Amino acid sequence: MKYCRDCRGGVRQCRDWSKKRAAAGRPANQRHHTLEYARVHPKPGIGEENPNMAQNKARSVDGLVVVITGASSGIGEEAAKQLVREGAVVCLVARREEELDRVKRDIAKLGKGRNKVFLYPADLTDNAAIDACCDAILARHARVDVLVNNAGRSIRRALRDSLDRPHDFERTMQLNYLAAVRMTLRLLPRMLEQAGGQIVNVSSVAALMSTPRFAAYIGSKAALDAFSRSLRIELADSGIDVTAINYPLVKTAMTEPTALYKYLPQMDVAEAAGWIVDAVKTRPARRTTRMAQAFHIATAAVPGPSLMVIGQFYKRMLARMQKRMERLEARNAGKTQA
Repeated sequence: MKYCRDCRGGVRQCRDWSKKRAAAGRPANQRHHTLEYARVHPKPGIGEENPNMAQNKARSVDGLVVVITGASSGIGEEAAKQLVREGAVVCLVARREEELDRVKRDIAKLGKGRNKVFLYPADLTDNAAIDACCDAILARHARVDVLVNNAGRSIRRALRDSLDRPHDFERTMQLNYLAAVRMTLRLLPRMLEQAGGQIVNVSSVAALMSTPRFAAYIGSKAALDAFSRSLRIELADSGIDVTAINYPLVKTAMTEPTALYKYLPQMDVAEAAGWIVDAVKTRPARRTTRMAQAFHIATAAVPGPSLMVIGQFYKRMLARMQKRMERLEARNAGKTQA
């Protein structure tokens, strides 16, 4: 049985509805129900996210042109390598040109990177640089199939220590949110012209389950999440999918400065990059952990009690981690003296 994507009714029902409208001398609603405009898909399975999108069949990434920001290290670098292995063409965007060159050489060593990797050095905190980068991408590539807004920065600082540091919030918002929005706005017209594409916005579980000491970071990622939801709604009938990936803690260079993270579970970079590859294949609305989903639902339903529980949870966890750090440091000091 096939189902109309627009009204979720059967195709036969849609056809009969249009015929009745025509017989009565009334024009058929061309936006819904007519076979010419109704995209036909198998009925989605129970619990599938956003049933109005065709997500039950993964596509191949072979030949797709994928733009990745923050591609000089970490998740972006590994995602580029995995995508090239599966045949994608990647456009790597990052501030450090020498690191982009290294990534390209590393991909070439895989034996599948010939004519598959294009470098676009750009400082995404500079709007003029973003515009020039997008112009170069559009001039070289006839298609842009996927944009992965992965570039970001994190600041861990208590609000009491940030009272004279509004620039922390401004810098974080510029890279994590405004740069992603500008990249999207510049490349979206090409996707609309080709009647297809995907935007993948890399976010954090912190945007779903509030975390203390990360107000600047969470604010920027929450804005990116909201932008993603609005985009997905507006572009639903344009053949363009929008995916938000809310990562848990990932072991990257961005997490290294925080000593406490060494004692917390961290996702491997290769696994994190695999989430991006899977998202390009299946095009879901969101990819995150079950714990983050549960906290997000609880916070929306009962925000007061939920935030109190989250605050107590982090307070106890941080206290345990601090004690563990002190014990390990004391043990290491004893070994050094011995």
